[in-house]
Amino acid sequence: MLMRTTAMSMLALFHIPAAMGQTTAPDHVYASDLITRWGKTVTADNAWRSYPRPQLRRDRWANLNGNWQYAIRPETDPAPTMMDGTILVPFAVESKLSGVGRRVTPSDRLWYKRHFDVPADWRGQRIILHFGAVDYQSVVFVNGAIVGTHRGGSDPFSLDVTDYLKAGGNELTVQVADPTSADNQPRGKQLLKPNTIWYTAVTGIWQTVWLEPVPALHIEDVRMTPDIDQGELHVDVVLNHSASDSDAVRITALSHGKVVASTLLRANRRATLPIAGAHLWSPDDPFLYDLKVQLVKVADPVPATKDAIVSPHGARGRWMLNSTERDFYRDAVALGTPSDTVTGYFAMRKSSIGPGPVAGQPALLLNNKPLFQNGVLDQGWWPDGLLTPPSEDAMRFELGFLKKAGFNMLRKHIKVEPEQYYYEADRLGILIWQDMPAGFDDESLDQLAREQSQEEALMPISAMNEYEAELTRIINALRNHPSIVTWVVNNEGWGQYASTRLGKMVRNLDPSRIVDKASGWLDTGDEGSNIFDIHTYDDVLRVPANHAARAIAIGEYGGVGLPVAGHLWFPERQSWGYQGAADTADFAKRYTTKLDEIIRQARENGLGAAVYTQTTDVEGEVNGLLTYDREVAKIPADQLARIHAPLFQRRE
Repeated sequence: MLMRTTAMSMLALFHIPAAMGQTTAPDHVYASDLITRWGKTVTADNAWRSYPRPQLRRDRWANLNGNWQYAIRPETDPAPTMMDGTILVPFAVESKLSGVGRRVTPSDRLWYKRHFDVPADWRGQRIILHFGAVDYQSVVFVNGAIVGTHRGGSDPFSLDVTDYLKAGGNELTVQVADPTSADNQPRGKQLLKPNTIWYTAVTGIWQTVWLEPVPALHIEDVRMTPDIDQGELHVDVVLNHSASDSDAVRITALSHGKVVASTLLRANRRATLPIAGAHLWSPDDPFLYDLKVQLVKVADPVPATKDAIVSPHGARGRWMLNSTERDFYRDAVALGTPSDTVTGYFAMRKSSIGPGPVAGQPALLLNNKPLFQNGVLDQGWWPDGLLTPPSEDAMRFELGFLKKAGFNMLRKHIKVEPEQYYYEADRLGILIWQDMPAGFDDESLDQLAREQSQEEALMPISAMNEYEAELTRIINALRNHPSIVTWVVNNEGWGQYASTRLGKMVRNLDPSRIVDKASGWLDTGDEGSNIFDIHTYDDVLRVPANHAARAIAIGEYGGVGLPVAGHLWFPERQSWGYQGAADTADFAKRYTTKLDEIIRQARENGLGAAVYTQTTDVEGEVNGLLTYDREVAKIPADQLARIHAPLFQRRE
C-alpha cells in the first residue's frame, strides 16, 4: 500500500466534528468504541470453535480457546507468580475482544497461563499441542518445563508435549516477546505508534490453540499438487519419522462420496492419482474433491519388479526409492484398521501465464484460459479483534460480500489469515494473491527500497534468516489451498532485498503458482517473477507498459476516501484517504471512472489484473468499500457487480 508523504495531492484528510475525546491510560492502546455485530456476541464459550486445520482433519481434538490468565512484566523479571487478569484467547492482548486492551513494549514479556486435562480415551497416544499463530517469539512450558520455542508471527507451529504431561490437570504457560516495529521482523502493517496506513501493534496468541492425539507413527503432512494437463493429482504423504517395510499409505480421492481414484503405496513416497475427466475449479465453479489418507499395515511386501534396489541394512533389506518403487505395494493387502486417518480436499486447477487476447502481451491464465483478475486489497483487520476476525461468520460475511460484488480475486495484504479463511475462499471460488508480511526497522530508512531507488536494501543476515524462514513456512502451510494462485514476495520496497533470488526460491518451492516478486515501487526485472506490477493512486491511472515476458497488473489503485459518521475508528479526529469523495454518489462516480479505465486497459493493453484499495476502512483510513465495522457498504454489492460486469464479457 502506497504512502508518499511528499505527494499531498494524492491524499485527503477528512475533518470530523469534534466530540468528547476518549482518554487512554499510558499502558493501554487506543481502543475505539467501534465494534462489529459479530464481536458483540463473542464469549469464552463460542470464540473460534471450528476445526482449525481443514486440509488435515482428524476426528479427535480439543479446543483450548477461551479464558486464560495473563500478565505483562519487564523482560528482566522472572516468570510471574501472580497474574494480572483474564484474557480471551485467540484475541491479541491489545484488542477489545481480548478483554485487556493493554500495550506490550519491546522491553516487556507477555505471559499466558491455563490448565487443561487430557481426555482419558487419549491414553497411549502422543499428544500434540498446536498454535495457529503467535506474534512473535514464543517459549512454551508444560508443567514448568520448556517444551519448545518458535519465532514467527504468521505461521502455525506444533509441539509434542506427551512426555511433559502428568495424570490429572496440567499447566500450560506461554511467554511472548514482540519488538514489532522496533526491529526488522516480518510484521505487516503493525506499528508501535500507529498512524495513517499503519495499524495498532498486535502481540501474542491470535489464532486457535488446540490439542490433538496421534499414534507414535502418524501422518504429519499431506502436500497436494494438481496437474490438469496430465489429469493427475500428485500427493506427498509425509510421516513424522521413518517407516518400516510394512507401513503403507492408502490415498483415496472422492467426489460426492464416490471413489474417483485410490492407491496404496509405501509411506514417505510420492503418489500420483489419475483424475479422469477432471471437474476443474474456478471462481464460477469452485468444485472441490475430497481426499482421505490412511496409515495402514500390509503383509510382508514383495517388490513389483526384480530390479528394485536392496540396501545393505538388515537381512530383510530396506527397499530404496527408485523409479519402480511407487508401484511397490500395488498388489499388497492392508491388514486391520488404519492406525491414523486424515481427511482434506483438493481442486483441479492451474495458475499460469500464457498468450492472451492482446498479441505479444502474456496474460494471467486459469486452467489455461485468460481470466481477468478483478481484485481488492484486503488488509484483514477488525476494530474489535485487530488481526483476528471476531468469528468465522464475520469472515464468511466479508468474503460473501466481495463475491456478490463481482470481485473474483483479493490480495491478502501483508497478512496471513487463519486457515479456515482459505477454506471459505476455496469453497466460494475467490482467487487469492497471498502477500508475505513485510519486515523492516521503522527507524531505518536504509531498509526501504523506494520507487526511484537504483538498488534494493541491504538487510542484516539475522533479518534475512527470519524473513526467508517464515516465508518458507507460510508457503508450506498454505500451499494446498486452491484459492491461492499467486505468491507476492515483497510490497513497495518495504524491506525489499534480493527479490530476484527470493522470487526464484518461491518458484522452486511451489512451481504450481504465479510469483509476483515485487508489488509496486522498485521493479528488478523479469527474472524470478511472472508479473510486472505497478501501484497508482493518481486520479488518472498510470498504466503498466507492455512486457513480453510477464503479465502486467496494477497491484494497487483507487483509495477513494469517504468517512461515514457513526462508523469511524477515530470519531473525533481526522480520517485519511488517498483521494476524497464528497458523498456516496461522488464515491460511486469516482469508482466507476477508475473501473472504466481498468476495463479499457484490459481490452486494449492486455492488463491482466487490478487490485482496488480496499475492502474496508481500517483504523484512521477511510478508503474502504465497507466501513470498518462492516455495517455500511459505500456502494451496494449488486451495484458493484453491475459496474464490474464488462470485465468478464467475452470480446466478439
